[in-house]
Amino acid sequence: MLGAMSTLVVGMRASIGNTCPRQAWAWHPQTRLESDTGFSCPFPLAAFRRYNRGMNAICLVVDRLHAGHLGAYGNTWIETPAFDRLAAEAFTFDHALIDSPRVEDLCRSYWQGCHALCPPSQDRSSLAAALRNQGVNTALLSDDRSVIGHPLSVDFDEVIEIDPPWQPKGAEQIEQTHLAACFAQAISWLRSAEEPYMLWCHLAGLGTTWDAPGEFRTAYWEQGDPLPPPSADVPELMLGEDHDPDELFGIALSYAGQVSLLDTCLGALTEFLGADPAAGDTLLLVTGARGFPLGEHRRVGPCDEALYGELVHVPLLLRLPGALGAAARSRALVEPADVWATLSEFFGAEAGENSATGGSLMPVVRQEVAALRDRLCVVGRGGHRAIRTPAWYFRTAARPELFAKPDDRWEVNNVVDRCREVAECLGDVLSQYEQTILSGHPSHLPPLSEVLLNGLE
Repeated sequence: MLGAMSTLVVGMRASIGNTCPRQAWAWHPQTRLESDTGFSCPFPLAAFRRYNRGMNAICLVVDRLHAGHLGAYGNTWIETPAFDRLAAEAFTFDHALIDSPRVEDLCRSYWQGCHALCPPSQDRSSLAAALRNQGVNTALLSDDRSVIGHPLSVDFDEVIEIDPPWQPKGAEQIEQTHLAACFAQAISWLRSAEEPYMLWCHLAGLGTTWDAPGEFRTAYWEQGDPLPPPSADVPELMLGEDHDPDELFGIALSYAGQVSLLDTCLGALTEFLGADPAAGDTLLLVTGARGFPLGEHRRVGPCDEALYGELVHVPLLLRLPGALGAAARSRALVEPADVWATLSEFFGAEAGENSATGGSLMPVVRQEVAALRDRLCVVGRGGHRAIRTPAWYFRTAARPELFAKPDDRWEVNNVVDRCREVAECLGDVLSQYEQTILSGHPSHLPPLSEVLLNGLE
């Protein structure tokens, strides 16, 4: 454990030395261009199609990670060099959405390939159980007790619980932070891991404590700006119409510092993997469990888990052996059950019956298809639902809302009053989707109209 912490700290300090707060990060033009099929790929893809069973996988799921705060997703004011480097080596999915903000449902989607709408099934095999049958060693590492205590967690060969901080407080050194402890534990496990393996890390860090040291919290502060709040408690509040923008800006600075801390920890992990001879045979998937509202729609933190993009839109980067898909991007709609299908294909595992909605991402990476689906559904609290198509995002609520996609990325302009027919059609599609998924026959979904696919002219 001490060796892992030393490795982590050295990597972190090197990463900090390369960070220049407030310096805008710019994409190489090739990484931003997309073709009409939804792909951008400056490098030719590798030719191989199936993987050896001796390969490994690391899945890093970070809760409360806002996609809009990463350079790989267009942010220019927060320094995330590790995420940027990973994006240059990985395939980036621009439109990954969760299917539910309930962690229990997310785990079921990840590990069983079941959409949140599907009722729980004890008869369906989990990913960990299927990999055990393939001779793959599996481990679950988490600081979230709802993940550790999930009914499917017992299928992992090893479960490593990290105690959450009981009294969050700001750290003076990087190695004192909760995120550093989690990454050090992951590196410690990897040092002695027996191949082939799958390590699943679900970290609640951005949703449990903001304990980044002072240099992180003030990294993006300038003279005249409001100072970030000193507390390490994660804020949760509904903003009034007359809220103080200075208070919100200070919270945003604190969150930015925590994202930079996460980026530094990720850099230490990828540096460790780069020195590992097995790294060339290791899949690395990094995604978010849920986003973190930071004032959009007047919410800070979880609040009522309203189904807006800042909560349901998450990053997803997939680094594959052989540099397959490196620096490429896709606008395909992706949901959590796709992770189950992708890992099943990667390991050549027989994971039981097919997923009702999930599909492997590998055909997208290999450019065999541009998309896996033309719609996906998100299940919220109190019977609230949302549906996303390539051209629209519709959410049910006391007052339904409609947003044009992909241009209105964070749902700023509600056009429901101007597009009543579109909203009604999407409401019908949403009902059909739910009924079809519950019946277990997603192939029976009727095709979408041209307007729902491509928008209004």
